[in-house]
Amino acid sequence: MGVFTHEMEVTSALPTARVFKAYVLESDTIFPKAVPHAIKGVEYLQGTGAPGSIRMVTFVPGLGIEYLKEKVDAVDPDNLSYTYTVTESDVFKNMIEKISYETKFSEAPNGGTIVNVTTKFYSVGDVEIKEEAIKDSLQNRSQIFKAVEEYLLANPDA
Repeated sequence: MGVFTHEMEVTSALPTARVFKAYVLESDTIFPKAVPHAIKGVEYLQGTGAPGSIRMVTFVPGLGIEYLKEKVDAVDPDNLSYTYTVTESDVFKNMIEKISYETKFSEAPNGGTIVNVTTKFYSVGDVEIKEEAIKDSLQNRSQIFKAVEEYLLANPDA
């Protein structure tokens, strides 16, 4: 198994506590509203978001991905961090065993938020994951972050 690690940073003008709440604690309800053209639904199959919980994200038809299953590894509201692992997806196709995400939210100097994400792609056997596929995955994730931010700015009570 190979492990391919990538770092990503995104920023938001919103306060850190609000961003953490939306992206972590309420993502099951916020994501389908913020990104309806991509995310059809988020459903907990086991648990309610605490470590050990398993949820399934389903996508709108035509995107090249139907679903993924995530396992929550750690949620730390005090330190504003969140770790989870994508354990199953129709796009893995015997190439990827799992993808883990370690996300840390911190206050930006301007009062907004800096989100740092460490992503680890675990390949099956000696399969090498193409750099382009990794970049596409990170780009999609960045777009979701920005779409959620836009949704929250447009819906202050959300």
